[in-house]
Amino acid sequence: MLKNLRIDGGRLWQSLMALAEIGATPKGGCCRLALSDEDKAARDLFVSWCREAGCDIGVDRLGNIFARRAGRNPVIPPVATGSHLDTQPHGGKFDGAYGVLAGLEVIRTLNDHGVETEAPLEVAVWTNEEGARFAPSMIASGVFAGSYEEEFALTCADAEGRTMGEELERIGYAGNEPCGARTFGAFFEAHIEQGPILEKEAIVIGAVTGVQGLRWYDVKVRGQDAHSGSTPMPGRRNALLGAAEMVTAIDAIALEFAPDAVATVGQLDVSPNSRNTIPGEVFFTVDIRHPKSEVITEMDTRFRETVALIGERRGLESSVEQIAHTPPVVFDSACVDVVRRSCDALGYARRDILSGAGHDACHLSKVAPTSMIFVPCAGGLSHNEEESAEASDLAAGCNVLLHAMLAKAG
Repeated sequence: MLKNLRIDGGRLWQSLMALAEIGATPKGGCCRLALSDEDKAARDLFVSWCREAGCDIGVDRLGNIFARRAGRNPVIPPVATGSHLDTQPHGGKFDGAYGVLAGLEVIRTLNDHGVETEAPLEVAVWTNEEGARFAPSMIASGVFAGSYEEEFALTCADAEGRTMGEELERIGYAGNEPCGARTFGAFFEAHIEQGPILEKEAIVIGAVTGVQGLRWYDVKVRGQDAHSGSTPMPGRRNALLGAAEMVTAIDAIALEFAPDAVATVGQLDVSPNSRNTIPGEVFFTVDIRHPKSEVITEMDTRFRETVALIGERRGLESSVEQIAHTPPVVFDSACVDVVRRSCDALGYARRDILSGAGHDACHLSKVAPTSMIFVPCAGGLSHNEEESAEASDLAAGCNVLLHAMLAKAG
């Protein structure tokens, strides 16, 4: 009986550990920046596993990979799942990789038991979800869903000036298929929570109802380079001092909209970065998030006004450029309900949950009925080499994914 069907949790774990060897870091994590040699090796391994499982492989112009298991009716849009293989510089084993390999394990399980589905199934690998090398994040799923133009994404450059298009060609993943040419009947993404709620409440599955909105910014502050010993304090135009005040103010803005608002300055570059020179220019990034669009808009206004006021008061030039905007997402109620029912049928404790992090599913929700499945991670820790998850929880999430996909695929 299909209701008794379960994935092979040991095989899923072994696949995750094998993949984690690619780009392994000293503290047990992974560094596989998008379109790096390590990302290519991870892609190659995934594709080889999918071919062994009898899947057809397609690759689009943004390097998104689609592993397709045929259904009885090839005309029906496939039920899809997937995530990403790229990581943060100090990333973990499970962020993204779990969602990809959970999809592969679903296909392997159906193969093991000779189960056919009416609709085809597909497992997707989305390019540059993290945005650690090329900004903005989730750019390839964004192009797929019409949020960005293909040419914009292909010309995005990393810190060394290498573009996504050039690097896709270099690693052999510049496909011919137009990005967004495929249609999905439904899309599910399995993921570690990247937060502490499920673990704290001892709940195995989070049925994700939506994702909070986010905005990313690049901020530049310009003052004047000057000698640190001979320039009096009152006459200085210290860009770093102004930037430091701005960073503190940004944190205060988020606290004013507590408890749901968050704001982070995650990157800061100082020029000329010399011990005995007053900094004349600073670049920093800002990430603000909230579940409500109107609050994000208010935070945006306050943030821009604050940067301008501090710059004016300190005699500094300042500029704020928004480089990404993902509005809050509400997932398809029918897909969320399928996840809930699958949890109940399998006997897993569950709760509805809102995602604090952005995911490819945010963009996919614009073009297909979408939901996500969360499982706990130790201490809620992610984007960290010590990111950890229990094999039993990962298996549970994959079982929910299996039954949700079967419910939609027929």
